[in-house]
Amino acid sequence: MTLALSRTPDFEKMPDGLVPAIIQDARTAAVLMLGYMNAESLQKTQETGLVTFFSRSKQRLWTKGEESGHVLRAQNILLDCDDDTLLIQATPAGPVCHTGADTCWNQSNEPRDFLHQLENIIWQRKDAAPTASYTAQLFASGIAKIAQKVGEEAVETVIEALGDNKKLLLNECADLLYHLLVLLAAKEISLEEVENVLSSRHKR
Repeated sequence: MTLALSRTPDFEKMPDGLVPAIIQDARTAAVLMLGYMNAESLQKTQETGLVTFFSRSKQRLWTKGEESGHVLRAQNILLDCDDDTLLIQATPAGPVCHTGADTCWNQSNEPRDFLHQLENIIWQRKDAAPTASYTAQLFASGIAKIAQKVGEEAVETVIEALGDNKKLLLNECADLLYHLLVLLAAKEISLEEVENVLSSRHKR
Protein backbone atom coordinates (compact mmCIF):
# COMPACT_ATOMS: atom_id res chain seq x y z
CA MET A 1 0.00 0.00 0.00
CA THR A 2 1.22 3.47 -0.81
CA LEU A 3 -0.23 6.95 -1.03
CA ALA A 4 2.68 8.15 -3.16
CA LEU A 5 2.42 8.36 -6.94
CA SER A 6 5.24 7.81 -9.40
CA ARG A 7 3.54 10.19 -11.85
CA THR A 8 1.53 13.37 -11.33
CA PRO A 9 -2.07 13.52 -12.58
CA ASP A 10 -2.54 15.82 -15.57
CA PHE A 11 -4.83 18.31 -13.84
CA GLU A 12 -4.46 20.88 -16.66
CA LYS A 13 -5.96 18.37 -19.09
CA MET A 14 -9.30 18.36 -17.28
CA PRO A 15 -12.00 21.07 -16.94
CA ASP A 16 -11.44 23.28 -13.87
CA GLY A 17 -8.30 21.28 -13.06
CA LEU A 18 -10.36 18.46 -11.52
CA VAL A 19 -9.76 14.78 -12.14
CA PRO A 20 -12.30 12.07 -11.26
CA ALA A 21 -11.41 9.91 -8.27
CA ILE A 22 -13.05 6.50 -8.06
CA ILE A 23 -13.26 5.21 -4.48
CA GLN A 24 -13.02 1.45 -4.00
CA ASP A 25 -13.28 -0.48 -0.74
CA ALA A 26 -9.78 -1.79 -0.05
CA ARG A 27 -11.15 -4.96 1.54
CA THR A 28 -14.19 -5.91 -0.54
CA ALA A 29 -13.22 -4.27 -3.88
CA ALA A 30 -16.71 -2.73 -4.10
CA VAL A 31 -16.90 0.64 -5.87
CA LEU A 32 -18.15 3.08 -3.24
CA MET A 33 -18.42 6.51 -4.85
CA LEU A 34 -17.01 8.96 -7.36
CA GLY A 35 -15.58 12.34 -6.45
CA TYR A 36 -13.28 14.96 -7.94
CA MET A 37 -9.84 16.06 -6.87
CA ASN A 38 -7.51 18.92 -7.67
CA ALA A 39 -3.82 19.01 -6.82
CA GLU A 40 -4.50 20.46 -3.36
CA SER A 41 -7.09 17.86 -2.35
CA LEU A 42 -4.88 15.02 -3.58
CA GLN A 43 -1.98 16.38 -1.54
CA LYS A 44 -4.16 16.63 1.57
CA THR A 45 -5.35 13.07 1.05
CA GLN A 46 -1.76 11.88 0.85
CA GLU A 47 -0.71 13.86 3.91
CA THR A 48 -3.62 13.00 6.21
CA GLY A 49 -4.64 9.58 4.91
CA LEU A 50 -8.27 10.76 4.82
CA VAL A 51 -9.85 10.98 1.37
CA THR A 52 -10.40 14.66 0.55
CA PHE A 53 -12.15 15.95 -2.55
CA PHE A 54 -12.74 19.33 -4.13
CA SER A 55 -16.46 19.93 -3.73
CA ARG A 56 -17.91 21.52 -6.84
CA SER A 57 -21.04 22.60 -4.98
CA LYS A 58 -19.21 24.04 -1.95
CA GLN A 59 -16.26 25.27 -4.03
CA ARG A 60 -13.77 24.17 -1.38
CA LEU A 61 -11.81 21.17 -0.15
CA TRP A 62 -14.11 18.61 1.44
CA THR A 63 -12.93 15.68 3.52
CA LYS A 64 -15.40 12.83 3.23
CA GLY A 65 -17.10 12.31 6.59
CA GLU A 66 -16.09 15.66 8.07
CA GLU A 67 -19.64 16.02 9.43
CA SER A 68 -20.95 12.45 9.62
CA GLY A 69 -17.73 10.86 10.87
CA HIS A 70 -17.94 8.31 8.05
CA VAL A 71 -14.45 9.03 6.78
CA LEU A 72 -12.59 7.13 4.10
CA ARG A 73 -9.09 6.06 5.12
CA ALA A 74 -6.94 5.87 2.01
CA GLN A 75 -4.90 2.70 1.69
CA ASN A 76 -3.61 2.99 -1.86
CA ILE A 77 -3.75 5.54 -4.69
CA LEU A 78 -3.42 4.54 -8.34
CA LEU A 79 -3.27 6.65 -11.50
CA ASP A 80 -4.68 5.39 -14.80
CA CYS A 81 -2.79 5.06 -18.08
CA ASP A 82 -3.91 8.49 -19.35
CA ASP A 83 -2.92 10.29 -16.13
CA ASP A 84 -6.40 11.75 -15.74
CA THR A 85 -8.30 9.39 -13.41
CA LEU A 86 -7.48 8.27 -9.87
CA LEU A 87 -8.43 5.00 -8.22
CA ILE A 88 -8.32 5.28 -4.44
CA GLN A 89 -8.60 2.10 -2.41
CA ALA A 90 -9.90 3.05 1.01
CA THR A 91 -11.44 1.71 4.19
CA PRO A 92 -14.85 3.27 4.94
CA ALA A 93 -15.82 4.09 8.52
CA GLY A 94 -19.53 3.56 7.96
CA PRO A 95 -21.99 4.09 5.09
CA VAL A 96 -20.53 6.09 2.20
CA CYS A 97 -23.62 7.57 0.57
CA HIS A 98 -25.43 10.54 2.16
CA THR A 99 -28.62 8.44 1.95
CA GLY A 100 -27.15 5.97 4.43
CA ALA A 101 -26.44 3.32 1.81
CA ASP A 102 -23.14 1.44 1.70
CA THR A 103 -22.38 2.83 -1.76
CA CYS A 104 -23.65 5.66 -3.94
CA TRP A 105 -25.25 3.02 -6.17
CA ASN A 106 -27.26 1.61 -3.26
CA GLN A 107 -25.38 -1.68 -3.35
CA SER A 108 -24.55 -3.78 -0.32
CA ASN A 109 -20.89 -3.77 0.69
CA GLU A 110 -20.79 -6.84 2.89
CA PRO A 111 -17.40 -8.54 3.30
CA ARG A 112 -17.16 -12.09 1.98
CA ASP A 113 -17.06 -13.86 5.35
CA PHE A 114 -17.70 -13.19 9.02
CA LEU A 115 -14.06 -12.54 9.92
CA HIS A 116 -13.97 -9.75 7.35
CA GLN A 117 -17.37 -8.51 8.53
CA LEU A 118 -15.96 -8.31 12.05
CA GLU A 119 -12.92 -6.46 10.74
CA ASN A 120 -15.23 -3.99 9.04
CA ILE A 121 -17.13 -3.33 12.29
CA ILE A 122 -13.87 -2.87 14.21
CA TRP A 123 -12.56 -0.31 11.69
CA GLN A 124 -15.86 1.59 11.88
CA ARG A 125 -15.45 1.94 15.65
CA LYS A 126 -11.97 3.46 15.53
CA ASP A 127 -13.28 7.02 15.80
CA ALA A 128 -16.24 6.30 18.08
CA ALA A 129 -16.48 7.69 21.61
CA PRO A 130 -14.86 5.38 24.20
CA THR A 131 -18.27 4.94 25.84
CA ALA A 132 -19.76 3.56 22.62
CA SER A 133 -18.34 0.04 22.88
CA TYR A 134 -15.55 -2.13 24.27
CA THR A 135 -13.80 -1.88 20.91
CA ALA A 136 -13.86 1.93 21.06
CA GLN A 137 -12.47 1.75 24.61
CA LEU A 138 -9.58 -0.36 23.37
CA PHE A 139 -8.71 2.13 20.63
CA ALA A 140 -8.85 4.98 23.14
CA SER A 141 -6.52 3.12 25.51
CA GLY A 142 -3.67 3.19 22.97
CA ILE A 143 -1.48 0.73 21.12
CA ALA A 144 0.42 -0.50 24.20
CA LYS A 145 -2.78 -1.62 25.92
CA ILE A 146 -4.09 -3.24 22.74
CA ALA A 147 -0.82 -5.14 22.25
CA GLN A 148 -0.89 -6.19 25.91
CA LYS A 149 -4.39 -7.63 25.44
CA VAL A 150 -3.21 -9.66 22.43
CA GLY A 151 -0.40 -11.07 24.58
CA GLU A 152 -2.78 -11.92 27.41
CA GLU A 153 -5.22 -13.67 25.09
CA ALA A 154 -2.37 -15.59 23.44
CA VAL A 155 -1.21 -16.89 26.82
CA GLU A 156 -4.76 -17.87 27.77
CA THR A 157 -5.14 -19.68 24.44
CA VAL A 158 -1.95 -21.65 25.07
CA ILE A 159 -3.14 -22.60 28.57
CA GLU A 160 -6.48 -23.90 27.26
CA ALA A 161 -4.72 -25.73 24.41
CA LEU A 162 -2.90 -27.78 27.02
CA GLY A 163 -6.20 -28.83 28.58
CA ASP A 164 -9.12 -30.90 27.35
CA ASN A 165 -11.97 -28.37 27.38
CA LYS A 166 -12.73 -27.66 23.72
CA LYS A 167 -15.36 -25.01 24.52
CA LEU A 168 -12.92 -22.97 26.61
CA LEU A 169 -10.25 -23.28 23.90
CA LEU A 170 -12.69 -22.09 21.22
CA ASN A 171 -13.62 -19.07 23.31
CA GLU A 172 -9.97 -18.15 23.91
CA CYS A 173 -9.20 -18.54 20.20
CA ALA A 174 -12.12 -16.21 19.41
CA ASP A 175 -10.85 -13.66 21.95
CA LEU A 176 -7.35 -13.85 20.47
CA LEU A 177 -8.58 -13.36 16.90
CA TYR A 178 -10.76 -10.42 17.91
CA HIS A 179 -7.99 -8.60 19.78
CA LEU A 180 -5.55 -9.31 16.94
CA LEU A 181 -7.99 -7.66 14.50
CA VAL A 182 -8.16 -4.64 16.81
CA LEU A 183 -4.36 -4.47 16.88
CA LEU A 184 -4.18 -4.65 13.08
CA ALA A 185 -6.76 -1.87 12.76
CA ALA A 186 -4.87 0.28 15.26
CA LYS A 187 -1.75 -0.13 13.11
CA GLU A 188 -3.72 0.62 9.90
CA ILE A 189 -3.12 -2.91 8.61
CA SER A 190 -5.88 -4.84 6.87
CA LEU A 191 -6.56 -8.54 7.23
CA GLU A 192 -6.07 -8.81 3.48
CA GLU A 193 -2.44 -7.70 3.85
CA VAL A 194 -1.82 -10.53 6.29
CA GLU A 195 -3.56 -12.92 3.89
CA ASN A 196 -1.27 -11.71 1.10
CA VAL A 197 1.82 -12.53 3.18
CA LEU A 198 0.50 -16.03 3.84
CA SER A 199 -0.37 -16.45 0.17
CA SER A 200 3.11 -15.37 -0.96
CA ARG A 201 4.68 -17.87 1.43
CA HIS A 202 2.45 -20.62 0.08
CA LYS A 203 3.47 -19.82 -3.50
CA ARG A 204 7.15 -20.11 -2.58
